[in-house]
Amino acid sequence: MGIGGLFFLFPFLLLLAWGTVKGFTFRKILSHWGAVSWAKEGISPRYALIEACLIGVFSALAALLLKEGINLLGSYRLRLVSHWGAIAILPVWGLFWGFLAGWLVETFCPSAAGGGIPQIKAAIARPSQVPLSFNVAITKILGTILALGAGLTLGRRAPTVHIGAALAGELTRHVPTSPQHRRQMIAAGAAAGLAAGFNTPLAGIMFVAEELMRDVSNWTLEIAIVASFTGAMVSLLFRSASVKMVSQRAVEVSLGDIPFYLFLGMVAGILGALFNRSVAISSRWYQKLPLPLSVRVSIAACISGIWVAILPPFFLNNAGLTDWLVRGELNTQQIALVFISHYVLTIIAAGSGAPGGLFAPALVMGSSLGYLVGDLEAYISHTSATTTFALAGMGAFFTAVVRVPVTAIIMIFELNGDFNLVLPLMICCAVAHYFAETVQKNSPEGYQWQTKSEEEWGGFLLSLTAGEVMQRRVETVTPKTTVGQLLEKMAASHHRGFPVVEGERVVGIVTRSDLEGINADKQEAYVGDIMTKNPLVVETQTSLSDVLYLLNRYGVSRLPVVDNGRLVGIITRSDIIRAEAKQLKGDISRIFSPSYTIYRTRSPVSQVKGCILLVIGSERKWHLRGLGKIAAALAREYNYEIEGLYIIKVPSHQPPRQAQVDSRTPRHSLHLLERMGRREKIPIHTRLVVAHRRSDVILETVRKKPVNILLMGWQPEGENEVVFCRLVDKLLKYANCKIILVKLGGRKECYPYADGEGEVFVSVGGGPNIKGGLSLIPPLMGVYSGRLPPLWLVRVFCGKENKEEWDYLKQVESRLREKLPQGVIQTLPIIVEEEGEIMPALANTLETHPCQLLIVGASRESLLKRIWASSLPWLLAQKLNTTVIIIALPPKA
Repeated sequence: MGIGGLFFLFPFLLLLAWGTVKGFTFRKILSHWGAVSWAKEGISPRYALIEACLIGVFSALAALLLKEGINLLGSYRLRLVSHWGAIAILPVWGLFWGFLAGWLVETFCPSAAGGGIPQIKAAIARPSQVPLSFNVAITKILGTILALGAGLTLGRRAPTVHIGAALAGELTRHVPTSPQHRRQMIAAGAAAGLAAGFNTPLAGIMFVAEELMRDVSNWTLEIAIVASFTGAMVSLLFRSASVKMVSQRAVEVSLGDIPFYLFLGMVAGILGALFNRSVAISSRWYQKLPLPLSVRVSIAACISGIWVAILPPFFLNNAGLTDWLVRGELNTQQIALVFISHYVLTIIAAGSGAPGGLFAPALVMGSSLGYLVGDLEAYISHTSATTTFALAGMGAFFTAVVRVPVTAIIMIFELNGDFNLVLPLMICCAVAHYFAETVQKNSPEGYQWQTKSEEEWGGFLLSLTAGEVMQRRVETVTPKTTVGQLLEKMAASHHRGFPVVEGERVVGIVTRSDLEGINADKQEAYVGDIMTKNPLVVETQTSLSDVLYLLNRYGVSRLPVVDNGRLVGIITRSDIIRAEAKQLKGDISRIFSPSYTIYRTRSPVSQVKGCILLVIGSERKWHLRGLGKIAAALAREYNYEIEGLYIIKVPSHQPPRQAQVDSRTPRHSLHLLERMGRREKIPIHTRLVVAHRRSDVILETVRKKPVNILLMGWQPEGENEVVFCRLVDKLLKYANCKIILVKLGGRKECYPYADGEGEVFVSVGGGPNIKGGLSLIPPLMGVYSGRLPPLWLVRVFCGKENKEEWDYLKQVESRLREKLPQGVIQTLPIIVEEEGEIMPALANTLETHPCQLLIVGASRESLLKRIWASSLPWLLAQKLNTTVIIIALPPKA
């Protein structure tokens, strides 16, 4: 397609410009159609596929515009060079157009700088924080044309990926969408951009799964497939890719070449990692200079112009270098010069922040390196497979730079179309990825992504979830509530709307706007007739970034929070503002140390009413089974699921993600829980986490997944007492759930193994923990499959019996008799003269009875302080060789 083909693109640009201007009208119409309801269910599949097709078409047309613009500016540059000479034109040309490219990006859209992959990752992670719009796409197109036309040694394929994602982001602004749907569309736009840039649709799909979304769900892949296929077809129609690695020599593979492929992969991996590190250093150096982006880009372009001007003439046509390398039209010295020049010039250009990518330079450097290794192999073995080595080198170096080995294999194969190339590519890419990760962990895009400040990418909005900041006490109404009753409730409440629940399921939401137009004679109408059905809700795991996106996108002020469809809270804009204020003040209850999950299993989703968090450690096998029996009894009673959590603690100086730990014993313990869940038909999820502090992992889990009961074991002889006390103190202070600490007895005649043997003692009295925990006693007795042992309600009176306390003991007995069989419950009053005699008297009573279980309430003071002061519950747990269960209620209970 020639220059005249640009006229074809004017309708495309006008359509996008008109859509941008009229976007507000589009959104009003769609809102009138009920976009909020659509967002909950996700957009209809047929509309999503139409969106994907449009994204593919627009991405391919943008790739065509980018290619034609670069060719236009580049051809004019070559004509000037042929007339005036390279040394006279190239430095000045680079200085002028580089300055213009930097000024354009800096003035109109700073987020269009660089290759664009970090911006896409940020937008996928934080949909409401990073701009991906028509403005980004246009600025990226023009900036890349100017930067590459200025002579910078960068590529246009990564910008094409960014442009495709930006166009997808613009499209999602004008249609009903959810954060997840917008992520999928942005990823599909990136896939379409890659497919259009290289004419490699399969590589575009794999790039989404391997690098951007890391999601292989059917719907994500289906959208990416449609967008990628459409982009590749339109690109093929207008020939906007212009990349086809068809060599004059056949691809040859032999077993004797495998050592050389291994060597090529190793060298490519090491050099690629050093290249990434050099780009990062160059970027930091440029940022330290007190210069605007326009000056930095112009300096880089001027240096490139001077360098290219003193090189041989074939360097002037940067676009044709890859073809010449694959076809073997350059000698060894020229190829080495190509590699060194591209290596240095790309580092200089990429560090400046100029709009342009690393995909094409990586392919040129990889092809050069492969050809050099192929020459070495030909010199040693007297065979000629340099073409195969050049193609394999492209995949290896691309892998080392971008860290997407599967995408690299598929892309080079699609460009060449020879199945004989697959084996060399697999060897080289796998080895290159290993050595690149060994030398340096991240690609330049990954480095830029991780070094962006939290403030720039949205800060705490990603680290906190709806479940952490939501209001747990929710005022609700039912569909059968009358309008009159609703008006009375609104008058007495400061809320302007209420979720409508049926059972524990959210079926609608009713606000003051729903009451507009309701006449006085319709006071007996039901809420179910006027409510907004199928309301927008969020899960407890939804990040605040996604919550804020939904609040802004649909103009609502509150969102119900659900867990497996069950209403557990509500979140408003005020809750997010309060969370931000706490974050700025450094509220330690919401700041958790780093952790890394290395193993996770999930049971099938079932209709449950809550969750038990079972924290296990290095318990003995029979201790673990005992904790599992207790958790199962509680889960059966309350219809809860169980979350098994095993935490491996590592030193604070060692990042959990990089820590080398032995996970065999923890996995074996979690497997025991999984088998128990299948046997008892109770949903059990398991997770193995590496972390600095156990308390942070537990509290983070409690906040993100509404936990009703926290159950954990305690073996005094196996724990550092001070460390364990601090752990429990923090849990008692911050965990918003019931806590059950279990010290299992040292003999198998103790609870929960003994069946009907021995006796159970419950210390009734003291603080509110045991009073509030009395409801847990019947399910705790549920571990017994046969006859229940006698249950003694023990109350210690100091001086004489107090009538008030005696009446309370009788009330407890009466309440428990309603849930336990007759003849099981008995009372045991103990009278002592002084407080100092309580502990000896109680210990003497337990020693004279065959006690297999003691249930007590936790003290509200610091555990460490109370143990040193001989606190009764903790001292009993330490001294008795029987099972002791300590119950604590939430801090606000």
